[in-house]
Amino acid sequence: MTMTRSTSRRTVLTAAIAAAAGAVAAPASPAAALGAAPPRLVDNRFWSSLKDWRSGEAAGTRVVAGRRPGVVIGTPSGRTEYTDPHTGTTSTWESATWTSPVHRSAVPASEVVASWNARTPAGTWIEVELRGTYADGAATPWYVMGRWAAGDTDIRRTSVDDQSDGRSSVWTDTFAMNSSAGALRLASYRLRLTLHRRPGTGLTPTVWRVGAMASDIPDRFTVPASPPRVARELDVPRYSQNTHIGQYPEYDNGGEAWCSPTSSQMIIEYWGRRPTAEDLAWVDPAFEDPQVCHAARFTFDHQYSGCGNWPFNAAYAATYRDMSAVVTRLHSLTELETLIRAGIPAITSQSFLKEELTGAGYGTAGHLMTVVGFTPDGDVIANDPASPDNPAVRRVYRRREWENIWLRTKRYNASGKVVSGTGGVCYLYWPAHPTAAQRRALAAVGIR
Repeated sequence: MTMTRSTSRRTVLTAAIAAAAGAVAAPASPAAALGAAPPRLVDNRFWSSLKDWRSGEAAGTRVVAGRRPGVVIGTPSGRTEYTDPHTGTTSTWESATWTSPVHRSAVPASEVVASWNARTPAGTWIEVELRGTYADGAATPWYVMGRWAAGDTDIRRTSVDDQSDGRSSVWTDTFAMNSSAGALRLASYRLRLTLHRRPGTGLTPTVWRVGAMASDIPDRFTVPASPPRVARELDVPRYSQNTHIGQYPEYDNGGEAWCSPTSSQMIIEYWGRRPTAEDLAWVDPAFEDPQVCHAARFTFDHQYSGCGNWPFNAAYAATYRDMSAVVTRLHSLTELETLIRAGIPAITSQSFLKEELTGAGYGTAGHLMTVVGFTPDGDVIANDPASPDNPAVRRVYRRREWENIWLRTKRYNASGKVVSGTGGVCYLYWPAHPTAAQRRALAAVGIR
């Protein structure tokens, strides 16, 4: 079984639906029965343009223009004493902040996942925080959504546990409403970036994109079937995580748990990027596909103790030249087909029993794979890293089975207990300057 996220991470979220054991899918609403368009369940807001950056509140940061606008440290506005919980080292950092305008989500949200694209040269790092307002007008605290650096010598990149106000909590990389909050939802939010550097230097991180996906996916064990619309297969490199079993066990016990970084590496190389020989010099030369080991190391979340932190994988992809990356949710296979038609593969998150996905040969509480196309019959072509070797990575999965295990939010595990599904979560990576067709496809799924 491949595991990308510890069972404790999502098991906590299932407390809100424990009473749903034995429940059935809700009947269609009157609007749906009349053929009205279904409601949007996902809201994406990302700040990345010059206008976006100028709309925020700066305290020591400045906006840089160019083909890829962003924010950097101008004149630091403060100093931070940070004790790294994973090394015990206390260091002093100069800091500056940028705070987004308030974004009122088109979807009152039960979950929010932030993601960011940044460059953090040695001697720098960033913190990303979220503060929201509930539908009743009360505010959340500032929640840390990640402390991140591309490298691992200045700080250890980390999520932050034990963040809650009793109504909402942060579980590794996901803001989530607590079960005790009932139908209460998050109505709006803002994000705050804190950029850090070694005092007395001219170093600075550069952040090109920051934003979040807010969603409220209803409880569902099944989703409606969608008709096939696209037959295309993208030429995406194939890498097996299982050829790395036992390698670098300090990163989540080695390759058996590396489905997320292995999938990330496939798409990074699809877009023509890869680590340099210098980047890979630390990897044992006896190991094949050393870039997979590299991806595991540099997506590793030292608090979560795994490589499956969703935003950390997106941030890793965006460390490569002119790459953009986000974490989002899609509504349907039709949206995924829109991306494939435009030449954009996707990394999807799903969980299932062995008998629920014909041909997989395994069951999993959480697994990432790369969708690279669709057959003429509409079946899903996936590069599944949970394969014995690279040639075996290409799989064809039955459309209806795959659609359901990816888009549902509730499922039964092997013990018959109701547990959660990911509800269409995926990572999208694409060039910072996409073609017109790729821009249209991304816009069609809410990414701008």
